Amino acid sequence: MKTALTFPTPQRASADTRRWWALAVLLTGTLLPPLDFFIVNVALPALQADLQATSSVAQLVVSVYAAAYAVTLVLGGRLGDLYGRKRVFIAGMVGFGAASALCGLAPSAGVLVVGRFLQGISAAIMAPQSLASIHAIFPARDKGRALSLYGVTIGLAAVAGQFLGGVLVSTDLLGLGWRTVFLINLPVIVLAVPAAIAWVRESRSEQTARLDVTGALLLATGLLTLVVPLIEGRERGWPWWCLGALGLSAPLLAAFWAHEKRRERANGMPLVLPSLLAPPGLRRSLSATFFFYSIAPFFLVFAVYEQSGLGHDAMATGLAVLPVGLGFLLGPLCTASVARRLGPNAAAFGMSLEVVGLLLSAGLAWCDAPSWLPMPLFLIGLGQGIALPALVRLNVDQVDARWAGLASGLVNATLQISAALSTAVIGGLYFTLAPDGAAAVQVKAGFSIAALAMAASLGLAAVLARRPRPAP
Repeated sequence: MKTALTFPTPQRASADTRRWWALAVLLTGTLLPPLDFFIVNVALPALQADLQATSSVAQLVVSVYAAAYAVTLVLGGRLGDLYGRKRVFIAGMVGFGAASALCGLAPSAGVLVVGRFLQGISAAIMAPQSLASIHAIFPARDKGRALSLYGVTIGLAAVAGQFLGGVLVSTDLLGLGWRTVFLINLPVIVLAVPAAIAWVRESRSEQTARLDVTGALLLATGLLTLVVPLIEGRERGWPWWCLGALGLSAPLLAAFWAHEKRRERANGMPLVLPSLLAPPGLRRSLSATFFFYSIAPFFLVFAVYEQSGLGHDAMATGLAVLPVGLGFLLGPLCTASVARRLGPNAAAFGMSLEVVGLLLSAGLAWCDAPSWLPMPLFLIGLGQGIALPALVRLNVDQVDARWAGLASGLVNATLQISAALSTAVIGGLYFTLAPDGAAAVQVKAGFSIAALAMAASLGLAAVLARRPRPAP
């Protein structure tokens, strides 16, 4: 997960004989954040029943994590620059373990949502240090292999998350049920923290800047006042506090942008560099990035569709999503070949595959023909795997090389903000059509319409991502 960092030249990396052991630990910190985004989807029906939680709480369990991760991601990178990446990595991992324990032992839905919020913050503190440390400790001859393993790890999280969630809920270890999807993090972290202390070398950025704490707080508050009411308002009949929070979100986000401009004019380092967004092409590709991640609620609504609409158990639901993961793993292997043929339109091509997969999924669910779903699910994963790296490059290639890290961080933050908002909006649409206790036919119809909404958003992203081919 790339973040806004300035990477130092990896001095002494060739002499660091522990770097491959260190990589194994760092990739643990890369795996856990996306894994915990995916793993919870299959467990949502079980935790709803156990905690007597509403569908809006189920949405919050997903979107609050994504929102907290998004608004803390760039700040997490800054902390590693300033205080040392090893130290911050370990602190983030310990915090992630504590938040996972809070989620796994939560006595109520409210405590679970708080735990997920803290998980998201801790993940954003931990994850950026992995990529930065890889750049710092690996010499040029080994860096390509290390970064390839880094990319495979992110793909593995998408494959393993839903499947592992289904396995853990179905096996019901020690009678803990859905709680194991959070508690499984604890033995991993108990092993990883001492290994990080022993094997990971400390590194800092050669150029540091003061933390933009004010900007981070304004952005976090503005996004939360936007996301939470969109989720809770439908369930609660739009009370005054939901409308008031929505009304505050725009002024808070405007205040954030004004603060960032002032900080840049004062030669400080803002959380987001306003002048970076001056090129119209970058604004267009970032808009494409925002609509691209409207696919995020698919895993939530698909898990509910499988269990409430088709009557499958958690294990079968985890297995049903494997074609998406397989496509996501294979997609990046095709990206270079697609880019050679389509140039800058590789991202748009990948999104088009996703649109086709979503339209077919919607049609099959509407016609009650779920046995044919694996092929469109594979297309969704393949398109996602092709489009994501191409889209990141489409954004980063439009900025000066010295701001490549900042642009990468901005892309990742945009993706996570999109995940939070799309889960609120499209997830809200789904649960309006198929509320708690809905009949199977309503669940199937709700899934079809939600899939069509995601297809429309991805279609818009594909249009925004298209670029004219350069003249021969």
